[in-house]
Amino acid sequence: MNMNHIKKVCNFMSSNIAVLIIIFSVAAFFYPNGFSWATNYTTLFLGAAMFGMGLTIKTQDFKIVFTRPKDLCVGFVLQYTVMPLTAYVLAKAFGLPADLALGVILVGCCPGGTASNVITYVAGGDVPLSVGMTIVSTILAPVCTPVLVYLLAGSWVEVSLLTMMMSVIKVVLVPVLLGILIYRIFPKQIDALRDLLPLISVVAIVMIISGIVGSNAEKIVSCGALVMAVVAIHNVVGLCLGTGVAKLLKLEEKKVTAIGIEVGMQNSGLAISLATANFAANPLATLPGAIFSVWHNISGTIYAGIRRGSESGTAFHRVFRQRKI
Repeated sequence: MNMNHIKKVCNFMSSNIAVLIIIFSVAAFFYPNGFSWATNYTTLFLGAAMFGMGLTIKTQDFKIVFTRPKDLCVGFVLQYTVMPLTAYVLAKAFGLPADLALGVILVGCCPGGTASNVITYVAGGDVPLSVGMTIVSTILAPVCTPVLVYLLAGSWVEVSLLTMMMSVIKVVLVPVLLGILIYRIFPKQIDALRDLLPLISVVAIVMIISGIVGSNAEKIVSCGALVMAVVAIHNVVGLCLGTGVAKLLKLEEKKVTAIGIEVGMQNSGLAISLATANFAANPLATLPGAIFSVWHNISGTIYAGIRRGSESGTAFHRVFRQRKI
């Protein structure tokens, strides 16, 4: 198989990650013993995904932090307010047990996921802004995520703030910075492999989720519908509020799309890893993150189609008005 064929396979897998997650999750549900072993390597898989993300970050990606601070600030504030608070309200409103409430809040307090950049591209949104928001929320996650979990989940479980901070630093910040450093040292070599890098994240995320599904197959039967409902509402609220607030601030449509997607799509792999590493006494806390990983790729794709159609319609009316004038 030559390099072009390998690139096509990688692009296909990256573009169809939601389908792959569903296929492997179904397989893990019916054959749990074949996948449950992956939970022992959740931190390693997430670290690999974050390392892959770091390898794709170029120096110019950081320029947006300094050239477009207003847009990034809007996205950052919405990221760490809308999703955490929505998670807390849903956990209270549905009367979730401690494990599930913790899992939902963990998802809500995580930074944006790397899949948001791909979905933003598909939606015709502002990709540089999406990348910039992901970078900023990820780099600040070692502080923001543990503090928010401590404040919001403390009424359900005991949260060790320092331990969580160290977990996020180890599985997110260190791998990302290492990836950035290696790219700085070997830019030509990494650029030659750039089309293959997303495959690292795809494989890592698929293995994390299928492992969680395999380990919780019996529990999914009893509470899967409830978690699915809460996760779907959580995600849709994030997409809608992110979009709505960006519109109220009269941002350009491409920026609106990027912010809406970034707010609604979380790094649920991090939520799973944090639940595994810090809350072993609450095994079901990993379930919301696993289901969110499946759902937000599906809803994100649907949202992208809606936004692309909306922007096309806006462009059509703008041209029509100009011609009429």
